[in-house]
Amino acid sequence: MPDDAAAARAAAEEESAFSHPPVDPDVTSVYGTHPDQVIDFYAPRTAAESPAPLVVVLHGGAWRARYDRRHLTPFADFLARRGFAVANVEYRRGGDLLIPGQNRGAGDADPPAGRWPDTFEDVAAALDALPGLVREALPQADPRRTVLTGHSAGGHLALWAAARHVLPPDAPWRTDQPTPLRGVVALAPIADLDVAEKLDVCGNASLQLLGGHDSFAERRPYADPVLLLPTGIATTLVQGRTDLVVPQAVAESYADAAAKAGEVVGLTLLEDVGHFPLIDPAADACAVVAEEIAQLAW
Repeated sequence: MPDDAAAARAAAEEESAFSHPPVDPDVTSVYGTHPDQVIDFYAPRTAAESPAPLVVVLHGGAWRARYDRRHLTPFADFLARRGFAVANVEYRRGGDLLIPGQNRGAGDADPPAGRWPDTFEDVAAALDALPGLVREALPQADPRRTVLTGHSAGGHLALWAAARHVLPPDAPWRTDQPTPLRGVVALAPIADLDVAEKLDVCGNASLQLLGGHDSFAERRPYADPVLLLPTGIATTLVQGRTDLVVPQAVAESYADAAAKAGEVVGLTLLEDVGHFPLIDPAADACAVVAEEIAQLAW
């Protein structure tokens, strides 16, 4: 259990990250018929190089419905003000009701995390539709210079989306070729679902994402980034050392697995940084994230 000081600091970091008012996009496009199948686009706010690199953002929130893309709009605007074109992707998440047998303890108030297979279907469909949508909605963007990023559960989805070409052959989301990316910057990602489950990250969320105990092992090869290595795509993880939500051990497990698979994955560890400063425009850690993205994009 964290001590009182650590818990208080984590709470203050979360409050700061969620204190910024949402920033409306320049354009919203749809990639399907469900209300959550939308992408918000932000044009670069500077007069810098055109066309601008494209940053695709996947929000976190433990794959649960009450956390949507709106909480990441200040981060999207922060990137746009640094000269990036930004695509903030929404996707279907877990419902608002508990699913019997998928939560620990009768008193657990968390709704189930994720929707199998809908969450994965949406991320795959959004990435597939993105080049065409970008050409129409955001002509300032250069899809050939795309960096994929995501925070927490969104970091998991970013790593997964970049690995679709190494999914099992019978996976419906598998692609013949790697997604054309300059790279991936995963922020405090839930990058190893097994380690996350053992650490009870986000209240049993990894187990719920894959449908519960009965299907967890069966579905992991189709959903767990740590089992989809090597990808051949430049990847950097950014992790706060004092993260109480997704502990450092989760990112380290992914980096270790990548090394064993013969792939070098960058792991940037930030001292005295927890879970939320990575997406908080008021925090120094957010500038570090932007720099990591820039190193891949430009």
